[in-house]
Amino acid sequence: MDKKYKRTLVTTALPYANGPVHIGHLAGVYVPADIYTRYLRLCGEDVILIGGSDEHGVPITIKAQKEGITPQDVVDRYHKIIKDSMEGLGISFDIYSRTTSEMHHKTASDFFKKLYDKGEFIEKTSKQLYDEKADQYLADRYVTGTCPKCGNEHAYGDQCEACGSSLNATDLINPVSAITGNTPVLKETKHWYMPLDKWEPRLRQWILEGHKEWKPNVYGQCKSWLDDHLQPRAVTRDLNWGIPVPVEGAEGKVLYVWFDAPIGYISNTKELLPDTWENYWKDKDTRIIHFIGKDNIVFHCLIFPAMLMADGDYQLPENVPANEFLNLEGDKISTSRNWAVWLHEYLADFPGKQDVLRYVLTACAPETKDNDFTWRDFQARNNNELVAILGNFVNRAIVLTHKYFEGKVPEAGELQDIDREAMNEFKDVKETLGANIENFKFREALKDAMNLARIGNKYLADTEPWKLAKTDMARVATIMNVAMQITANLAIAFEPFLPFSAEKLRGMIGLDKVDWNKLGSIDILPAGHAVNKPELLFEKIEDSVIQGQIDRLERIKQENIINNFKPKAVGPQCTIDDFAKLDIRVGTVLECSKVKKSDKLLQFKIDDGMEGRTIVSGIAKWYQPEELVGKQVCFIANFPTRKLKGVESQGMILSAEDAGGRLVVIGPTGPVKPGAQVG
Repeated sequence: MDKKYKRTLVTTALPYANGPVHIGHLAGVYVPADIYTRYLRLCGEDVILIGGSDEHGVPITIKAQKEGITPQDVVDRYHKIIKDSMEGLGISFDIYSRTTSEMHHKTASDFFKKLYDKGEFIEKTSKQLYDEKADQYLADRYVTGTCPKCGNEHAYGDQCEACGSSLNATDLINPVSAITGNTPVLKETKHWYMPLDKWEPRLRQWILEGHKEWKPNVYGQCKSWLDDHLQPRAVTRDLNWGIPVPVEGAEGKVLYVWFDAPIGYISNTKELLPDTWENYWKDKDTRIIHFIGKDNIVFHCLIFPAMLMADGDYQLPENVPANEFLNLEGDKISTSRNWAVWLHEYLADFPGKQDVLRYVLTACAPETKDNDFTWRDFQARNNNELVAILGNFVNRAIVLTHKYFEGKVPEAGELQDIDREAMNEFKDVKETLGANIENFKFREALKDAMNLARIGNKYLADTEPWKLAKTDMARVATIMNVAMQITANLAIAFEPFLPFSAEKLRGMIGLDKVDWNKLGSIDILPAGHAVNKPELLFEKIEDSVIQGQIDRLERIKQENIINNFKPKAVGPQCTIDDFAKLDIRVGTVLECSKVKKSDKLLQFKIDDGMEGRTIVSGIAKWYQPEELVGKQVCFIANFPTRKLKGVESQGMILSAEDAGGRLVVIGPTGPVKPGAQVG
């Protein structure tokens, strides 16, 4: 940190209260923000962590409509789930509030009114889609239709999920109202716009000249937007759920959610500190840090700062360390497809293992590029790192201290080179670990902390105090003193990352409080200090537990395949005479084997009720030969004989493609005499 600040305000992107929090949110925003805040607290700095739920916007109204409840019912449900699960994971918010609070409504309304009175908005009239039957303007997500770019017939008014294109509702071909199913009409409406182009020169200077130290993904995206030039952006919309626009002539309009949500950081701070909140927002000696995902960069680096510039009284953020996206088992996390690991479900499925998730999500955090979470990696990091490295060293150190010195830290004697080498390896850990956290390199900082445990394990393996105990207890005393100092260092180093385990470890070694300035020291625990009995910090996670999670995801994947299956268009018409030309019969599979030198073909010997026949079929990808022996199948008996890989095929076995693209052999539902005709 180049400049010394009096205080730090840390904010986290407000999760949308139309569903729970998943691991992508945690890895991208909440775990790194918590690590950073806990670290600053340990350093004795004045810091607050501000969070809350984003509770306005169209997706919430759509969800409420589908469930037949009110939008308030929706946000009440998910706000509680999110808040409780965040607390369960140890995200140490000083306040976690919501944008439906009275404080937020007043703060956002006053913010808009101040800018309105200063003449900072542009009034524009435009044509928007209107549902005459529902008697309301349609937000983008309330319109579906055909994508003009790829032809997907189920595109939304803001985006086509088939090709990923951003759209306007008026771009859709054959638009339909999601409320009534009617065709909407274009109707004029008035809205207020933030002239972002007015603030472009100042934003360009502030970011491109003043913040070249920002993460490349953040700086690069800002530069791209600025180079393309900013355009006025609507700050109001026609909707009945949100904060009413506080000016005359704005009946039936609310503040656009992107405008009202970031003001939630301010309103939540006011709620926490009603008398001193301005110190954290308007004092130049305050550092403001926004933790967000990459999908929020434009809002936090360009739009919200432009709002603050227009107001004129607020400080701008010092840094916006946005992360990239975390994928799940090689596929993009999707709330609509339920392709996620939900935090509240994880806490129920893995009780007492909050720190395992925190550790894994930090270790695979998408800091510079998209990264992948897999359950096998989760298991490996727990078993091979937390259990085998950190837990193993702590357990050995405390067990040996009890075995040889009645649970008291022995006094160190004369140090040998091997002792000095071990101590020298971690003497700079406070500086290196701290620098990595301050530069938002949490993965590297976690490695610094884990390296302490690696040093400890190597030290015990090299010195072998259990062997020396037979001949040289003075030497064992020195070794165990060093080992216990490393253990105490671990309790300090892991405090920002693994708060539950660090607290448990402090209890085991009788360390009442954490003094960050002691990190790297070799005199944290004085000689004679009593150490409690060891407990396991971590436990192995068995294959069966992980397989259960993998199986759950596989079921979700199959459900999505079935739900998203769309049959192909019906082919050209044929006559009864065309159909009569096909001689479709039932046969019983007598033998089945793979065709040599082919990965696709299976060779069948069929009982066709006559002399029998051989048929070759390209379904080897989906069946093992033994699965088909004894089954009855439908085949075309009068299909011309043709040679495939040297085998003459006397017909064609019928199959159908399921939702997942798998070919399924067609056959009768009950026993049929071989040779029976289908018609």
